[in-house]
Amino acid sequence: MKNWVSELKGEKVELQIAPLIDVVFLLLIYFMVSAQLKRPEADLGLSLPGEVSVSNDLVMLDEQIIEIGNSGHITLNNQVFRADDIKQLERLKRILIRYKLASDQLSQPASIIIDADSESQHEDVVSVLNVCAAANIEQISFGSFD
Repeated sequence: MKNWVSELKGEKVELQIAPLIDVVFLLLIYFMVSAQLKRPEADLGLSLPGEVSVSNDLVMLDEQIIEIGNSGHITLNNQVFRADDIKQLERLKRILIRYKLASDQLSQPASIIIDADSESQHEDVVSVLNVCAAANIEQISFGSFD
């Protein structure tokens, strides 16, 4: 049995490049097939604002802002109501009914913004929502004007 090291001593060792090129091409094909193409962004269909022409004057009522404090005070147009007093909530309801009738006469929606303090009771907010529902006001939103 001959020692293979002794056989190689006399011969020049060369690197076979053909199998390496085959491996490189196989890896290239593998990565090309397994790679995912970047998906194009979906069309959002945005329409940018432009000039709007109005043929007649638009009369808009101001939104009514109801503020609810952390001590149970409800404020509408500088009038203060107590959330735990039924008579004062009835007075608030009558004011909101008049506001709803005035907005209906102008064919404008009655809109209420409730600005509740972060420390206010949820019960007070629910009381105001109940008063708005009794006045048949449907457009109610919450906001903060601090």
